[in-house]
Amino acid sequence: MAATAAGGCGYAPAAVTGKAATARSAADLGGMDALVKAAKKEGRLNVYALAPDWANYGEMIKTFERKYGIEVNNENPGGTSQLALGAADKRRGQDRAVDALDLGTAFMRNAQGKRLLAPYKVTGWPGIPRAQKQADGSYLNNYGGYISIGCDAKAVKKCPRTLAELLRPEYRNKVALNGNPAESSSAFSALFAAALANGGSFDDVRPGLEFFKKLKQRGNFVPVESSPATIRKGETPISLDWDYLNLGYRKELTAKGVDWQVTVPSDGQYSQYYNQGVNAYAPHPAAARLWLEFLYSPQGQNIWLRGYSRPALLDRMEKDGTADKKAAARLPEVHGTPRFPTPEQEDAAKVAINEGWGKAVG
Repeated sequence: MAATAAGGCGYAPAAVTGKAATARSAADLGGMDALVKAAKKEGRLNVYALAPDWANYGEMIKTFERKYGIEVNNENPGGTSQLALGAADKRRGQDRAVDALDLGTAFMRNAQGKRLLAPYKVTGWPGIPRAQKQADGSYLNNYGGYISIGCDAKAVKKCPRTLAELLRPEYRNKVALNGNPAESSSAFSALFAAALANGGSFDDVRPGLEFFKKLKQRGNFVPVESSPATIRKGETPISLDWDYLNLGYRKELTAKGVDWQVTVPSDGQYSQYYNQGVNAYAPHPAAARLWLEFLYSPQGQNIWLRGYSRPALLDRMEKDGTADKKAAARLPEVHGTPRFPTPEQEDAAKVAINEGWGKAVG
């Protein structure tokens, strides 16, 4: 009863303490060997919403488990960034709290604002571009890609190559997103791409909302969350999603008789990275930090690369010869230099999308 009363008064559990929980680098624990020993002693890692076919997370998790003998509890693999953030926030002080977070930038900034992140700098920190990491190590870019158009060439006579073409009448009941933009970073980014393709900017995503309103009015937008299963069933023959996800689905879909073609639209070229961070309330603080070390090691970065995504350390690895050249050669060709919104622009866009999405699509 006392605990309940305290909770009702706004009680927030203190962040986990101890040598591992306060370590800002492996050196603070005595080096990588000491970190590995501490993580193995904990024996478990809690993560949330890491779909096995998302950027090759299935291989990433299995390889980590085999290498260190640490069990990875991947809860709700089909979940969203918003659900992962909510789980981390609501489970402070619990054994089943999330140890490490993988979130889009807007959602990771929310985590930062809630003081959920424990600063940690991985061994590969110097090789990550300054613009792709927080100076204090609270979170850093992980892997990224471009919004793309996935299309079943057997179900669609002519696959669209631009976002503008999606408004054509031949795509009625065919265009879908991978989730709700108010909850899913991939869908959020697809709307950003649509804004850029229709006269908008990083400061104005309203043209993106208007674009999807038109898609809805013309009967082209399908209010079904796209996935390999819905694509196979013919429910979502055209899907706006990250290029690494659409490309990753191709092998599975080909085996099911789907001719899945992937194009990065020239009129709405939008690139973004997901981010990794350690939960300040991680019940397995050493394992959480070892997980980040593995993700940013050449072995982990090449697993991202084999999943068609662009790892944060790709430039450094190509220079030192540790990048998987065959995997790098399979990345979609994109012309021009990618531009990224500032955190403030993403925050403002998130508010506008949260308020306007329901009105746009009904």
